[in-house]
Amino acid sequence: MASLQLSGPRITAAKRSLTHFDGSRLSSSTFRLSSSVGACGVAVDRRCFRGLVVKASAVVAPKYTSIKPLGDRVLVKINTSEEVTVGGILLPSTAQSKPQAGEVVALGEGRTIGNNKVQVSIETGSQVVYTKYSGTELEFNGSNHIILKEDDVVGILEAEDVKDLKPLNDRVLIKVAEAEEKTAGGLLLTEASKEKPSIGTVIAVGPGPLDGEGNRKPLTASPGSTVLYSKYAGNEFKSADGSLYVVLRASDVMAVLS
Repeated sequence: MASLQLSGPRITAAKRSLTHFDGSRLSSSTFRLSSSVGACGVAVDRRCFRGLVVKASAVVAPKYTSIKPLGDRVLVKINTSEEVTVGGILLPSTAQSKPQAGEVVALGEGRTIGNNKVQVSIETGSQVVYTKYSGTELEFNGSNHIILKEDDVVGILEAEDVKDLKPLNDRVLIKVAEAEEKTAGGLLLTEASKEKPSIGTVIAVGPGPLDGEGNRKPLTASPGSTVLYSKYAGNEFKSADGSLYVVLRASDVMAVLS
């Protein structure tokens, strides 16, 4: 994610409101300072905002008509946020989930590993899913895009549902086992008290990571296996039928259960 660094000396305030950040304009209703700001008080000086960082998408000026990623990076046009739930309820902007998917629109030339030149394994036009906090977002031609490393793309969506995801590199797609409905003593568990499972069934695996010469090393996990994986690893997704899936690295799979 790109960061916009705002230095303290450029920030001014009047009547307990900030009206502009040296060109990045904010209305007084958007950003207010209360009289209880402590030692900084109502008069804002450079000590109050030292190190202030505002997260923002980079904006590419209209005079630039194309973006060419370098190395093993890819440029993805981000899908729009879902505005309506499956049940047809209109979501306010604050409740819309941030997309983690989009269309690949440009590729880098690849990278060199050992003596081999390795091309990016994704094609333009592919619908991909990527990790949640990766890459740099930018606005280009009126649309939101993100530049990612190929390794930040977890899989290719060959259909609209996540259960049909084709994992890339060393990623594994797992269908998460359903949480236990009752305790060993027979007590019914509420949704909040159900323990998050870390067991699931392998649905698909990637082609494997690259070794020092740029060759693929096949994964040991195989579709159909029941596995135990690290509890907080990977990225979770919910399919159209409500089933929970997780995409994680093969190294986060700890054991095969039988």
